[in-house]
Amino acid sequence: MTKLGTSSLDVSRLCLGGNVFGWTADEETSFAVLDGYTSAGGNFVDTADSYSQWAEGHTGGESETIIGKWLKTRGNRDAIIIATKVGMLNGLDNLKPATIERAAEDSLRRLDVDHIDLYYAHQDDENTPQEETLAAFDRLVTSGKVRYIAASNYTADRLTSALTVSEREGFAKFVALQQEYNLVNRTYEGELSQAVATHNLSSAPYWGLAKGFLTGKYRPGVTVESARAAAASKYLDDRGLRVLKALDGIAETHNTTQAAVALAWLAEQPTVAAPIASARTTAQLADLLPALDLDLKADEITALTTASQV
Repeated sequence: MTKLGTSSLDVSRLCLGGNVFGWTADEETSFAVLDGYTSAGGNFVDTADSYSQWAEGHTGGESETIIGKWLKTRGNRDAIIIATKVGMLNGLDNLKPATIERAAEDSLRRLDVDHIDLYYAHQDDENTPQEETLAAFDRLVTSGKVRYIAASNYTADRLTSALTVSEREGFAKFVALQQEYNLVNRTYEGELSQAVATHNLSSAPYWGLAKGFLTGKYRPGVTVESARAAAASKYLDDRGLRVLKALDGIAETHNTTQAAVALAWLAEQPTVAAPIASARTTAQLADLLPALDLDLKADEITALTTASQV
């Protein structure tokens, strides 16, 4: 387990993404994936009120609803760290105080819980003063409806500004940042990672497997049936092929999967507490689970870092 930033939350080295629940994974399959993840020692589940509003006939909240049903039927609420988000759902796509208050109540109802462990601002809202946004988050923390707050998709400047406002006003502070980061997208490294480190936050990166590319199933001339195939295939360039070659060798050495190696590399990076990855089947989950305790050697980490350089 890893301590998340300055919080008291002890989270597993792999965070299970809930974006597929109710979308490409039905309720029964979602339950099976959640069961498999927690049975292997995972305790950190990530979702959002907007999951999966992009699917035909969906309005958002589908993922939270499934997770809530699972928590209730399994009776394991206190053993699971639940993270959800506000700010991207159609109609509630801002960080105004009234939006945050309403969205939090909606998420609590769908999750069927009395508190949210980690509540993210899903994206920045430059049209709402940070003082107002952070005051609203602080009220949720003070009332016990939220334990800790975090930021997602913030720039270094805006993250630092938010932390400064919280410090000045005595509000609850962000304890973590969620942003895209993986072996083929390392733009997080630099000002943003420095801001996270300076303020003792933790990172929980999304798209840790580059939309599936780093599972190793995308190869030249291979057709993959997936909702994300087009997005993942864009990484099939010289750099991407170098990364795949390095992943193949290290995975073979450890008798494990390319996905687990890619996530283990990410977990070893400065500031990273728990990379996020999702699985729409238990077979996909099995490829991820070794990342919970896979220890890469220093030279293996270096080899992957070198292969992934632009």
